[in-house]
Amino acid sequence: MINSRSRIDKSRPHELPHYQALLDSTDWASLTTARGTGESLPTALARILSHDPVARAAATDNALREVTHQNTIYEATVPVALYLAAILNHPAIATDHFGRDAGIPPHHPTLVRLLEWLRGTAYDADDECVALGERHFGKGFLDEYGEMREFRNLRPAIFSAVHPLLGHGNAEVRDAALVAAIPLSEHPVLTTHRGELVTHARRLLATSTDRYNRDRVLDAMKAWGHDTSDLENADDMAARERYARLKAERESGWAAEGTGGSFEDPPF
Repeated sequence: MINSRSRIDKSRPHELPHYQALLDSTDWASLTTARGTGESLPTALARILSHDPVARAAATDNALREVTHQNTIYEATVPVALYLAAILNHPAIATDHFGRDAGIPPHHPTLVRLLEWLRGTAYDADDECVALGERHFGKGFLDEYGEMREFRNLRPAIFSAVHPLLGHGNAEVRDAALVAAIPLSEHPVLTTHRGELVTHARRLLATSTDRYNRDRVLDAMKAWGHDTSDLENADDMAARERYARLKAERESGWAAEGTGGSFEDPPF
């Protein structure tokens, strides 16, 4: 397990380790990934800090590919998540030119890509996923799934790196930070930040047309007890109706076949 193979300080779960200390102190080769072990991760993770945008993009692809498959939290996921959170303010990441490098075609900013991966991992370990796991595997689900439990325990440390980016000068970064912060804020010590997140959510809904981001923000606000009727546009309402229709059709098909399936989420 991760506890025995890396020196993450469990006595200070709200503090983010320095990225180099984390890179050096983790026994990456002993940790499972989507492709075997994490032996190649130190090299890929270090190269994410390259000042060459092409090398940085390739290294990001290589590193994230190791820990991204079928919504699974692997043994290597926690140290990767902490490392990525720790480099969000690194100059090589923070000064990304957002596609305006001389001679380089427009690219997805590394900072946004890292936030999106942290967002996806946080949703893969959120309260809804735990509830689903407990329904299928019993109340001891998290006891058996130590990798998810470890990630959930360290959400405050990851949030501490994401939070400053809510006020970033680039709208794409701000929105990515917000949608990453939402599932992280399920941790009990972070729920007090939800009022601030709602303020940012209202701004996103007033300015963004991104379907995924709008759905996640609207879902969060509703779950937190906010009336969103004055914030939804025609596309939001059409999407909600489409999700409801697809859910009903799928449940009808299961009932007709007698399979007893369930439909957990809209097809984002």
